[in-house]
Amino acid sequence: MGAIAPSGPRLGRALTRYVIPSPGSARAVLEVGPGTGAVTRHIAGALGRHDTLDLVEANPRFVDLLQGAYGSDPRLQFRTGLVQDHDLGSYDTIVCGLPFANFDAPTTADIFDRLLGALRPGGTLSFFGYVGGARMRRTFTKRAGREHVLDGQNTLRRILERHTFRTELVLGNLPPARVHHLAPVSAPVHPV
Repeated sequence: MGAIAPSGPRLGRALTRYVIPSPGSARAVLEVGPGTGAVTRHIAGALGRHDTLDLVEANPRFVDLLQGAYGSDPRLQFRTGLVQDHDLGSYDTIVCGLPFANFDAPTTADIFDRLLGALRPGGTLSFFGYVGGARMRRTFTKRAGREHVLDGQNTLRRILERHTFRTELVLGNLPPARVHHLAPVSAPVHPV
């Protein structure tokens, strides 16, 4: 868990900006790290009758909550565990709520390579980070762990430089957040 509070409506709308209706064709959407479902509500509301939504959540208790709220919707598939442990399909849109500020460089690179590699041509990956979160993490990490934190942040920065086509500042969230929208380029950032 990396969230201070559930994602607010403005953050949910920004994260799902590219879950765009496509009349006449079914869309496949993946949500990674849905937590308690604050953003899932926005995604499910944007799905068409033939669209699908796969949810991958590491916390089994959150999966139970999500199944209680959305288990009757046949468009949704629930997967428990780390995204790295699942064979991903091919998706039009991926929305990610993972706390990358908490991950080391190899984990960050692996997750992004998997997610960007699972996007169909023209697909988008959207995720967020809290404004000032990286600085806070560097400030309050003890000296022994600071290099680990800096390596993870540098890896994320390189991924953003290569793949970001839009960043939104969402001030109406607690705390404020930046939503990054990414598209894959020809080769993975880090060879797997």
